[in-house]
Amino acid sequence: MPASSQSAPEGRDTPMSIDGRHTVSGRAMMPPWPEGLEEIVLGLGCFWGAERLFWELPGVHVTAVGYAGGETPNPTYRETCTGRTGHAEVVRVVYDPEVIDLDTLLRHFWEAHDPTQGDRQGNDIGPQYRSIILTSDEAQRDVAERSRAAYGEALARVGRGPVTTEIVPLETFYYAEDYHQQYLDKNPGGYCGLKGTGVSCPIG
Repeated sequence: MPASSQSAPEGRDTPMSIDGRHTVSGRAMMPPWPEGLEEIVLGLGCFWGAERLFWELPGVHVTAVGYAGGETPNPTYRETCTGRTGHAEVVRVVYDPEVIDLDTLLRHFWEAHDPTQGDRQGNDIGPQYRSIILTSDEAQRDVAERSRAAYGEALARVGRGPVTTEIVPLETFYYAEDYHQQYLDKNPGGYCGLKGTGVSCPIG
């Protein structure tokens, strides 16, 4: 759960300074986006492998990793790893809905991790690794809630669950440090913590 304001680090007014260019696609990682594109922010454990999952999907315009869902403004990685900022490690996914719809993005989200573990993913333990969907509008929220219910039913049929994934409106996305952006492109043999349940999601 997000940290209380009494325990959260103070943070800072200055945003993280990053290069801003995606190392795989060469596209800008900061808005404004080309007309017609949409975005959603997803947390499914360590953001290194999660970002690669989405940048490889046709229809995804650009991705970036960062922190969201907590209290501390402009947190650092070190602060977020204390679990006291309240933020989760997340991926901003900017996509073309004419090429890939939200149901399909969410199917990949659900199948790439175990959304029943609360504040952890496997050996990665802490609220920063929790499963979370941060939506841009009510339409996205409706799709996300429907997908969560559908996947929860699929997991229950095989004795898994309940789903602990949060679905909340996106307030602010804070970019992570440059060395985290496209980490597995810069470090091809680096750590990827993604591990799904093996249960297919019946959407998209």
